[in-house]
Amino acid sequence: LKTIFNKNIDCIMADAAAPASGAPAGGRGSFPGGFGGRGRRDNKEGGAPAEGGAEGGRRGGERRGGDRRGPRGPKKGGDESKEWVPITKLGRLVKDGKIASLEHIFLFSIPIKEYQIVDHFLGKALHDEVLKIMPVQKQTRAGQRTRFKAFVVVGDSNGHVGLGVK
Repeated sequence: LKTIFNKNIDCIMADAAAPASGAPAGGRGSFPGGFGGRGRRDNKEGGAPAEGGAEGGRRGGERRGGDRRGPRGPKKGGDESKEWVPITKLGRLVKDGKIASLEHIFLFSIPIKEYQIVDHFLGKALHDEVLKIMPVQKQTRAGQRTRFKAFVVVGDSNGHVGLGVK
């Protein structure tokens, strides 16, 4: 009876050591997708990242607490030479030359949602000036987190003025 018990234990240990064909290599048992990173920042086994290709087994590449407010949006560098591809109907009309001036857009109160439209009409004539920068604080458990609010005026000194608040 003791030898049969030992053989069964050896079989169970061998099955636990070798991951199943569909299971990720990380000792997650029979759960096909695993449990993700579970708060770990790196892959402890030293192999490739878990399923999905994201760091630590997380979907979408999000990091738990990671960079807080790190780089967002498009990657910097080299993309400035690309030609403008309009997204909105107004943008297509401006690029095709159907709208001759910025005043024509203002006449019909059409919202401008692409900065390239303003660049098309005003181009190098735009100037900006920072009016005010003010600190804004948020109370957190660890104390206060300070951010800054900025007011910027943009214009061409020829009757076109815009106000930016961020």
